[in-house]
Amino acid sequence: MAISRFLTALIFFFRVATATASVFNVTTLAFHEGYSHLFGEGNLVRSPDGRTVRLLLNRYSGAGFISSDLYHHGFFSASIKLPSDYTAGVVVAFYTSNGDIFPKTHDELDFEFLGNIRGEKWRIQTNVYGNGSIGRGREERYILSFDPTKEAHRYSILWTATHIIFYVDHTPIREVVRSDAMGGEYPSKPMSVYATIWDGSTWATAGGAYKIKYKYGPFVAEFSDLVLRGCRVDPIQQRPSTDHCTEADAELMAADFAIMTPRKRAAMRRFRERYMIYSVCYDTLRYPNTLPDCTIVPSEKERFWESGSTKFPPRRHRSRRQGRSPTASDPTNQPDV
Repeated sequence: MAISRFLTALIFFFRVATATASVFNVTTLAFHEGYSHLFGEGNLVRSPDGRTVRLLLNRYSGAGFISSDLYHHGFFSASIKLPSDYTAGVVVAFYTSNGDIFPKTHDELDFEFLGNIRGEKWRIQTNVYGNGSIGRGREERYILSFDPTKEAHRYSILWTATHIIFYVDHTPIREVVRSDAMGGEYPSKPMSVYATIWDGSTWATAGGAYKIKYKYGPFVAEFSDLVLRGCRVDPIQQRPSTDHCTEADAELMAADFAIMTPRKRAAMRRFRERYMIYSVCYDTLRYPNTLPDCTIVPSEKERFWESGSTKFPPRRHRSRRQGRSPTASDPTNQPDV
């Protein structure tokens, strides 16, 4: 009986691992091959084989890691399993940034995972900043069709000279195309890749209405299947020479994850119709003059209030004992940005 259970578990593991690896044709890394510990003494825990990393948040500290190199364009990916139970105020992030090198003109591409009270869904936020444009954030927010705390799912960021794509597993959920309208606000300088967990109680859940409760901690985010693919840049050099990244960029642009096929566009449209709950492009309260690079889709716009929050949140079952919490359907509920 024990052998049978072992074989069943082994087959299940093999199927899950194969499915994850087959999403994209990429090579995964052990932690030490591409990353180093950033902060949180004792709150970063590696697996014995070094291919899985756990980041812990407790009342004393969060934790984070950073890529050993800067990258000028690339495909950055990780399978992430989020903390479960009561996670209000918890923020897990997987992102690229050069804020430590260019504090006033930094670029950034974010996946931010925002925790919630028990019984409510985690939310995912994507951000795009270029050349220090922190006053003109380009946020979008979504929920997911699956429970991101039950098992790991892959989250990926593609950044090229012409476009940016955010993926959840194999599905593109957002594409940002470089345009003249963006001007210098398209990310253009080499960036490091980060993963962090931290206390965002002041803003992350219902605008700060719900805080972290450390009695439910430590909160643990698990990262595996790490991918760093792109043009490496010497941290001392900081900016690549004209032809340094030519070959790497060509390989990146030819990869399957960089090509938006009709099937991918259809999948992205379906995802956005079902799961996008906030878009900066429809937030006319924050931006009376819509950002010039926004592509307004009339059928999409009809689904949002002037605050940029959706009018039609997904249906969910609510316990009679559970109090009402702010929802995206409330036009007075401003996005937590």
